[in-house]
Amino acid sequence: MEQPQRLELPPAFEDVDVDILAELIGDMMQRLLAHNDNIPLSPEALTRFHSRSAPSISVLDYLRRIVKFTNVEKTCLLITLHYIDQVCTRIPTFTLSSLTCHRFVITAIALSSKALCDVMCPNTLYAKVGGIPVGELNMLEREFLRMIEWRLTCTREVLQEYYINLVRTHSSSKYFIPDPLSSSGVSSDSDADMDYDMSDSRPSSPSAAGTAVALDIGLGPSTASGASTILIDTSTLSPEPPRPPTMEQNMAFAAFQQQYRGRADGDGG
Repeated sequence: MEQPQRLELPPAFEDVDVDILAELIGDMMQRLLAHNDNIPLSPEALTRFHSRSAPSISVLDYLRRIVKFTNVEKTCLLITLHYIDQVCTRIPTFTLSSLTCHRFVITAIALSSKALCDVMCPNTLYAKVGGIPVGELNMLEREFLRMIEWRLTCTREVLQEYYINLVRTHSSSKYFIPDPLSSSGVSSDSDADMDYDMSDSRPSSPSAAGTAVALDIGLGPSTASGASTILIDTSTLSPEPPRPPTMEQNMAFAAFQQQYRGRADGDGG
């Protein structure tokens, strides 16, 4: 059987088509959600980013919608992955799942655009594109900034590493970079180095076990639980101490349980 033709992508993320970059990120996130959706939800894990049910739109189509209507910069798309690492390292109970991903993504892009771009859309547009009220987006922005301790930027080299590993780990393997230029010095995309292990170029993250990027997507060092962060140097971050669930979290968790019981009873009938 003839192998499908692979498509060559430019070595630098600045030169890749934004629609392809959205596809790469969406592909990674879809695999992440498939893994993390199996993690049981607990009261202390509930955040303002949790919705009562998963949105009907896939995360890939959601990203495409954002690209289409907000003219988002490539840097703002890629840095969303860096934010995932920051949050999951600082807050080990947080899990990017189908209940949290969409709100997380639209908030990340809205904030990164304000921090990194000379021209950005108003929150009214981001909220409309993201499918949430503008007041809720404003609240999510405040919570997001607290979670990442206002660290909205990173180096170009970090973003380049994300890009290279997104290409290498794409589920269909249909893309390749012939001579990627990265801070790690990777210089080819031959079959021999397709299993490149990023753990050689950055420290592992025992404190982030079970939180950030799903098993087997290959973007970071594995942790004891089988999950991993993508790229971040966790020695620069200070994890939040574990806190008992608040009354708001307990009430929201009870509402989740009641909703799911109602669905189960309906299916049984």
